[in-house]
Amino acid sequence: MAGILQRRTWMLFAAIITAAGCIMGYLISNLDVQETVLPPGSLPAIEVDEVLQQTRQKKGYEQYVSGKEQAEKPQREIIIEAGTYIRAEGEDIRILKDYEGMQGESLYTGETGEVEWSVDVPESGLYNLSAVYYPVEGKSSAIERALYIDGELPFAEAAYMQFDRVWVNEKDVVEQDNQGNDLRPRQVEKPEWMEETFQDSNGYQLTPFQFFLEKGKHSLVLKSSREPMVIHSLRLFNEQTVLPYAETVAAQLSDVDDQPKDILIRIEGEHAVRKSSPTLYPTSERSSSGVSPYSASQVRINTIGGYNWRLPGQWIEWEVDVPESGLYHIGFTAQQNFVKGIYSNRRLTIDGEVPFAEMNQAPFRYQSDYRIDLLGGRKEPYRFQLEKGKHVLRLENSLGDFAPLIRNVEDSLYNLNSMYRRILMITGTKPDEFRDYRVEMQIPDLLDVFAGESKRLKEVASQLRLLSGQSSDQEALIKTMVQQLEEMIEKPDTIPRRLAAYKTNTGGLGTWVQQAREQPLEIDALYITSIDQEIPDSGLGPFAKLGHEIRTFYHSFFIDYNQIGNVADSKEQRTVTVWIGSGRDQANTMKTMIDKTFTPNSGINVNLKLVNMGTLLPATLAGEGPDIAMQIGNDLPVNFAMRNSAVDLTQFSDYQKVEQEFRESAIVPYVYASGVYALPETQTFNMLFYRKDVLEELGLEVPKTWDEVEALLAILSKNHMEFGMPIVTQANMQGVNIPPNSQYATMLLQNGGAFYRNDGKESDLDSKIGIETFKRWTEFYTDYKLEREYDFANRFRTGQMPIGLTDYTMYNQLSVFAPEIRGLWGFVPVPGTVQPDGTLNRDVPGGGSAVMMLKSAKDQEAAWEFMKWWTSSPVQAEFGREMEGLMGAAARYPTANIKALDSLPWPAEDYANLKAQFETVKGIPEVPGGYFTGRHLFNAFYKTVVGQMEARESIMDYTQYIQDEIRVKRHEFGLP
Repeated sequence: MAGILQRRTWMLFAAIITAAGCIMGYLISNLDVQETVLPPGSLPAIEVDEVLQQTRQKKGYEQYVSGKEQAEKPQREIIIEAGTYIRAEGEDIRILKDYEGMQGESLYTGETGEVEWSVDVPESGLYNLSAVYYPVEGKSSAIERALYIDGELPFAEAAYMQFDRVWVNEKDVVEQDNQGNDLRPRQVEKPEWMEETFQDSNGYQLTPFQFFLEKGKHSLVLKSSREPMVIHSLRLFNEQTVLPYAETVAAQLSDVDDQPKDILIRIEGEHAVRKSSPTLYPTSERSSSGVSPYSASQVRINTIGGYNWRLPGQWIEWEVDVPESGLYHIGFTAQQNFVKGIYSNRRLTIDGEVPFAEMNQAPFRYQSDYRIDLLGGRKEPYRFQLEKGKHVLRLENSLGDFAPLIRNVEDSLYNLNSMYRRILMITGTKPDEFRDYRVEMQIPDLLDVFAGESKRLKEVASQLRLLSGQSSDQEALIKTMVQQLEEMIEKPDTIPRRLAAYKTNTGGLGTWVQQAREQPLEIDALYITSIDQEIPDSGLGPFAKLGHEIRTFYHSFFIDYNQIGNVADSKEQRTVTVWIGSGRDQANTMKTMIDKTFTPNSGINVNLKLVNMGTLLPATLAGEGPDIAMQIGNDLPVNFAMRNSAVDLTQFSDYQKVEQEFRESAIVPYVYASGVYALPETQTFNMLFYRKDVLEELGLEVPKTWDEVEALLAILSKNHMEFGMPIVTQANMQGVNIPPNSQYATMLLQNGGAFYRNDGKESDLDSKIGIETFKRWTEFYTDYKLEREYDFANRFRTGQMPIGLTDYTMYNQLSVFAPEIRGLWGFVPVPGTVQPDGTLNRDVPGGGSAVMMLKSAKDQEAAWEFMKWWTSSPVQAEFGREMEGLMGAAARYPTANIKALDSLPWPAEDYANLKAQFETVKGIPEVPGGYFTGRHLFNAFYKTVVGQMEARESIMDYTQYIQDEIRVKRHEFGLP
C-alpha cells in the first residue's frame, strides 16, 4: 500500500511539473514572435540536370508537360458519354439505365477489364479530364484506374488514378457503453454521384493533370485495377484560374459597417458530414482541457482527424448554416503537434470552389497543444463572402509548397539507390579497404549524378528553411546526405569505404520521404464569425491545463484501463470473458462490433480484456484465466489440449459447418487425438517478392523452380546482389516457441516429405526426403553464401536484394514504406519443385493465429457462439475493413476465413497471385514434444552452415533429440 501511495505521489508531482510546463509554453506561445516565412507558392522551381532526368527510368508527369507549358488551353468542353464506348474487355461490364437518379445511360465497370472510348478533339492543346462516377459497393477502398491515351500511358502517374468514396457516421448520435464512455461511431459508405478531375494520387502535383491532345481523333482507355465503379461520362475541359485574395471583392471592401454583426457559429469537428476515407472517424482526445465535450475521467468523442488525417488527398466536409449574407472569418480549434519544423497544409473549398488562390495552401503550424487558428492569421484574417443559407466547407490534405521538395527528394533517392546498386556490382557489400576499385572510372556518370543530386538536395534544404522559417531536423538529414556526396565527389577513392554509411543515409532519406508526405491535423471545432467577433479560447489557458492534470491524476485511482467497452456485472446474464493480446485499437474495434451485433443478437455479454498473453498459462493454472483466448500462436492449442485445459470443438453439433469457413491447412495445427482445439483467425504464408526494374536491368526472369533460383543466384552473386531466403534466427524472446523454418518446410512439402510419421509418434526429418531436403537447403548458405539474417524491406528498397521470399503481409509494409518504388515491384507464388509427371508443386507452409476455448469456461455453449460469430465470414470481413480503415493499408488483415479474404481490398492482379498461392498452403501439425522440431532444426542448420558439419550427420544427430523429446512427452501424457 505504501508503495502505491509513493507512486501516486510521484505521479502528482509529475502532473504539477507538466502543468507548470504548460503554463510556460502558453506564455511563450502567446508572445508576439515574428517568423520569416515565405508566402505559399513563392518558391522557385528546382532545376534538375538532364543526366538526372535520364537516370529515372519511368517517365513522370514533369517530363510529360516539359516543353508544353506554352501550349494553348482551349476553352472548350467535350463530353464523352460512357455508354458510347467502342470496345470493352472483361466480364463485369454492363450498361445501366437512369442509375441512381442520373438520367441516361451509365456504364458499370468491375475490378478487372478495360473500356475504350473515341473522342474527336477540335483544337490542339492542353486539357483537363474529369469523370462523373458513382462509387458502387466494393471492398471499401479507393477506386483505382489506369488511363491510356492512344494505347499508351501518357506518364507513370496515369497508372494510378484514384477516385474517392464517401463515408459518414452510421448514426448521428454518439452511443455510450454501460461505463458512460462514448463509443467510436462506425463509418459506413454513403455513395453519391460525383465529378472528379484526374489528378496525382501521391499529391505531388497541386493542380489536376493536363493532357496534351492534337486536333483529331484519339482513344481513351480506362483499365480497372481495384474496385468497381459506375461511370456516366468523361469530360475534357480547362479549369478556370483562381484569383489571389487581393483581387477578390471581400479583400477590397473598406466599408464594413453594413456587414453582419454578433455572429459566432461553432461546429464541432466530430460532426463532419462526409469524409473521403473510413480512417477519418471521430476520435477521443483526453490529454487536453481545450476540447469539447471534455471529461477527465471518461472517453468522449470530441475531435476528428489526428494522425489518421495525414495522407495527401484525404478530405473532410462540414455543413454550416449562415444566418445572413456578408463577410465572415473562418477559424479552427486545432492541434498540430505531429510535424515539427514544417507545417501541415490544407486546401479549403466552399461549396466545391476554392474561394481564392491562397486557400490552396492553408498552413497549420506546429504547437504542442490546441490553439485557435484563424485563416490568414490573427492580425489580418481573411474575409470570406458567404451568402445566407447552407454551405459545405471542405478541408483537403495538400502537400502545398512541400510537394515539389518531396518529389525531388524521392527522385533523388531513386537515383542514389540506382548508383548504390551499380557500385555494389563492382565492390560487393564488404569492399576490400586496401583495393582501389576506381568506381568513378567504371561508372562514368557516377560523379555527375552525385554532383547533380548534391546540388538538388542542397536546394531542397534551403527551401525547407525558407518555408518553415527555421532550421529543423527535416533539413539536417538532407544536409547529412549532401555532405557525404560532396566528400565522395572530392575523394572518389573513398567511395567503397563509405558505402555502408551511404546506404544508411539513403535509408534515412527514404524514411524522410515517407514522413514528409504525412501531414496530420486534429480538429476540435470550426468557427464562422462575423468580422467583429473574437473566438473564445476557453479551456486553453494555463490554469485550465493545471486543473486537467489534477483531475486526470485523481481519476487514475478508479479507472480499470484493461476493460474495453461494456462490462457485464450481473450474475444472471450469460457472460463470456475474452482475453486479447493485440493493440488497443484492435480491441476497441472488436468490442464495438461485439456490442453492436453479437450481444444484441445472442443475448450473451462479453467482457473483453486487453492483456499480455504471456500471462495466459500462469493465469490458467491459478484459476484466473479467461473463457476464450484470442490471437494466440499455433503451438498453444495442442499444448493446452495435452494438459486437458482446452475444449475439443468437435463436440459441438455444428462444428463441421463452421470448419468449412477455412481451408483444411488452417485447421491442421489445432488437431490433437482426433479433436480440434481452436479455430483459425489469421493465416499467413510466404510469397516471392521481386523488383521489376532491377531484374530487367540484369536481364533476368522471375524464377518458377528452385533450379531456376540456383541459376539466378549465380548472376546475382556475380553482381554482388542477394536473394532473400526466409530468415534463420532465434526467437525474439526466451520461452517463445520457434516454428520450423518456412524455407525448409516449403522444400520438404514440395518433395513429398512430412515433419512427423506414425501419427505424430516420431519425427520424419531423418527420412531420405528429410535429409536430402536439409542438405539442399543448407547448400544455399554454404555454396551461395546467402544471408541468414537481414532487413528485407530496406534491402529490397535499395535493390541490394531485388528478389526474396517473405511473409505475404510484407506487401502491406512495402506499399506504405517505399513510395519511391511504387509500380516497380510485385509478388508471385514461391518457386516450385518439378514432379515426376511434369507438374510444378508450389506447396508452402502456413502460419497464423487462433482463438481457443479454455476448459474452465463455465458457459461453453455461450463461448462457442462467440467463437462462431467471431470467425464467420461477414464478421472477419468487417473487422479486416475496419482495421484497414482505422490504421491504413499497412494494417490489412490476413484473415484465415476464405470468403472474408476475398472481400478485402487487394488490387485485382496482386490478389490473383495471392489466391493462387493460398490454394497450395499446407498446415504443419503440432504434436507432443513438437516444440523441439523448430529448435533443433535451427541447431542443425547452424551446426552445418557455421560449424561445417556434414549435413546428413547434423540432421541425424539433432533428429534424435527430437525423437527423444516426443517419446518423453507421450509417456508423460499417457499416450501410446
